[in-house]
Amino acid sequence: MGRRHIKNMEEFAEVSRISRPTVSKYFHDPESVRATTRERIEAALKKYDYRPNIFAINQNRKLTKTIGVVVPYLADPFFGEIARNIERRCIDAGFWPSLYSSHGSPEFEVEVLDSLRSQKPAGVLLAPLGRISNKAAIEKFCNDVPTVLFDSNLEGLGAAFVGSDNYSFVSQSVEYLTRTGTEPVFFEMRHPPNPNANKRRKAYLEMMDKLKLEPQIVQVEGDGWAFEEIGYDGAMRLLTSGEMKSNTILCSNDRLAIGFLAAAFEQGVRVGRGSECDMRVASHDDHPFSRFTGPSLTTVAHDYLAVANRSVETLFKLIQEDSESLPRTEVVFPARLVLRASA
Repeated sequence: MGRRHIKNMEEFAEVSRISRPTVSKYFHDPESVRATTRERIEAALKKYDYRPNIFAINQNRKLTKTIGVVVPYLADPFFGEIARNIERRCIDAGFWPSLYSSHGSPEFEVEVLDSLRSQKPAGVLLAPLGRISNKAAIEKFCNDVPTVLFDSNLEGLGAAFVGSDNYSFVSQSVEYLTRTGTEPVFFEMRHPPNPNANKRRKAYLEMMDKLKLEPQIVQVEGDGWAFEEIGYDGAMRLLTSGEMKSNTILCSNDRLAIGFLAAAFEQGVRVGRGSECDMRVASHDDHPFSRFTGPSLTTVAHDYLAVANRSVETLFKLIQEDSESLPRTEVVFPARLVLRASA
């Protein structure tokens, strides 16, 4: 039986179990990859019937100056703030960032990545949808294109992950709220689109157990990324039901809290720290609008600049070096409590 015929470099990379960028680097200059990697590629060449298209290799060798940046929902100012910092760093380094939104759709997330692959970017910074992402498609993309994940982690995918420590968010908010008043009720979506929400719920339960307090979680219905509307609708039901065991609400994220504050205002519930107030509301993220709510929102802040800078620096290192020689890394930055009028 003859050797299996391989049609293109992508297929060769897949059967040899070596990343597409590393295979391309070998065909450009065999001495540019590690000796062990070179031996694996040459063994695969003997095993399979594959001869690279020299013209295509020459085309692929032209490193573009494009950096793809993909986020779940560009209308969310949180992602806008992260993307703004990433964009500035890329431009300062002589690269041209191209920004895309997957619009909360796993199918469109794959379409965006397929489009990026055809553009032959130098690298990609990807904030995946997470729980609903097509992990097989993302894994294949990461094998083809130098990719760093940020904000939302998919275990084992991409060359690195850079994000925020979700336990750091919730441990600070729960500790502060219980120390200065009644224990907090955790307010979240029943089916959150972002996996960070699940980590925050777990951290809340751990902190309440550590403090020997009874947790109360209120889960509101709603799908997608219209968090303010979901928070408003859930808060209206909660505030009129009499189900709350505490006058302190801790929202999973600031956008839910913005909706909660709007509902409280409509219901005549006074939010704040004073003795004349009915309720305290706090949250997580330090959304760019959180200091302009009424009252201004007590929250726990991402280190936006640190996440953006480390993501870009990691990707630049990945672009410049043999990705096979770099172990996957995960870096998370601690959050910072921001005290404002709402709690």
